[in-house]
Amino acid sequence: NMEHVYRREKLLPEESKGERAFFALILQHCILFLNLRTQIERRMELVRLVSHNTHKRLVSCLQSQLGTDTEKRHKKLPLTTLSQAMQEGGGQLGDESLIGKMMDVCGEAESRLATELMQHEVMIERDILDPLNQLAEVEIPNILKQRKQLAKLVLDYDSAKTRYYQAAKSNNQAMAAKADSLKDEMEEALNKVEICKDQLSADMYNFASKEGEYARYYVMLLEAQADYHRRSLAALEAAIPTIQMQQDSWMEKPAFGTALEEHLKRSNREIALPIEACVMMLLETGMKEEGLFRIAAGASKLKKLKAALDCSTSQLEEFYSDPHAVAGALKSYLRELPEPLMTFGMYDEWLQASNVSDPDKRLQALWVTCDCLPKTHKANLRYLVKFLAKLAQDSEVNKMTPSNIAIVLGPNLLWAKTEGTLAEMAAATSVHVVAIIEPIIQHADWFFPEDVDFNVSGMFAMPSHPATPDPEPGLDRKRPGSLVGQDGDSHTPRKDRYLSRPNLTVSALYVVADESITVTETPTEDLPSPDFKAVP
Repeated sequence: NMEHVYRREKLLPEESKGERAFFALILQHCILFLNLRTQIERRMELVRLVSHNTHKRLVSCLQSQLGTDTEKRHKKLPLTTLSQAMQEGGGQLGDESLIGKMMDVCGEAESRLATELMQHEVMIERDILDPLNQLAEVEIPNILKQRKQLAKLVLDYDSAKTRYYQAAKSNNQAMAAKADSLKDEMEEALNKVEICKDQLSADMYNFASKEGEYARYYVMLLEAQADYHRRSLAALEAAIPTIQMQQDSWMEKPAFGTALEEHLKRSNREIALPIEACVMMLLETGMKEEGLFRIAAGASKLKKLKAALDCSTSQLEEFYSDPHAVAGALKSYLRELPEPLMTFGMYDEWLQASNVSDPDKRLQALWVTCDCLPKTHKANLRYLVKFLAKLAQDSEVNKMTPSNIAIVLGPNLLWAKTEGTLAEMAAATSVHVVAIIEPIIQHADWFFPEDVDFNVSGMFAMPSHPATPDPEPGLDRKRPGSLVGQDGDSHTPRKDRYLSRPNLTVSALYVVADESITVTETPTEDLPSPDFKAVP
């Protein structure tokens, strides 16, 4: 068409001015069309290049092999091999090991993640990689190939046209005879040019119209990745509570540094394991040990005992011979509690009670404060105080009077929440703490009238090894429940002035659950004690 217009423009000068202008306009439009087609061709080449590079980089991001079936792809994923290794390791360790149990459960979760990843990559290959590859390696190259084919056909047409014109103008009879056949050849070449040109134009227009569809592949990539991460997150969120529940139900968990309520709840105990274990060992071999809780134990032995208690073992035979290490472990447990046994919340109440000037009213105030402790804290304090009172019975031998016990253990039972260093806290509150702890130990049976079975869990059977020799010859150390008095062979537990009830001369009114009740005390044989009567 451009050639036709060009020839009309150049070869027909006799035509009118208007016709010449019309043909010139058509020529301009044809030139614009050629420019547009050239721009589309350049853009196609760029699109092919960037699509090829994107396809290549995206393939490198995949962890499975392209073109294989889903089962093979799943087996080749790193997550799959990880899950298999974790499950095999869990099987080797067995259900008796927490690590083994966690490896098995986590291995199952990793396997589910591998399945999600495999499905995601299959979808990426089908919906994004394949279309990109088709565009970059098939569709655009085919269009560009048609462009080269058109150029070849144009050359063929020009060659046929030249031969035809030469034959038509030739005076040679033979050449003139071939003119008709050369004309047919020229027309056939022209027809091929027109067909190829129309096909090329259609394909180029089609590419230009589908550019938005091609751009959609990149949106689909982000959408697919978002969906994959959502499904992976859902799989993890479904697995984590199950894993956490199994871990929480595991008995072998550290006790040191854990809140008392949490430790008791997850171990299903009434008395904290370190407290009961240390008390049971000290009842066996430490009650007559001089300076108990005051003499420091060996650091390595103490560390070993704390580690043994942290893993909830009852195999503690080797520690019976070192009561100072046991006492040190008990002090460490009390001190490492996030909240002291006598609680942060009641710190001010304890101080106010200890500051009451009248001795009888001070004891009564301490009792009221003690009765307000949380149930778990009160039960463990009762257990410990009962033991400390029993320890004080042998103060003539072990030198641990209620006052000495309060001095060394008090800072581990009660401290302020906003404290500085341990030394600063001890200097600031030692007097107050001793004033609180000492009378509670002195009058343990008044503060806590009920008897205590120290082997409350039943897990600490009495050891079969011989007890540690007594500091004084001729004294046989009995096991808990058969402690002897000073004469050495009596089966009746020796009474002590530290366990007698206070000789109070004041009436007390107890208010429990909004009801006033009268508590009547039965005097002991050692010291008389008045009856408590309600005050109107």
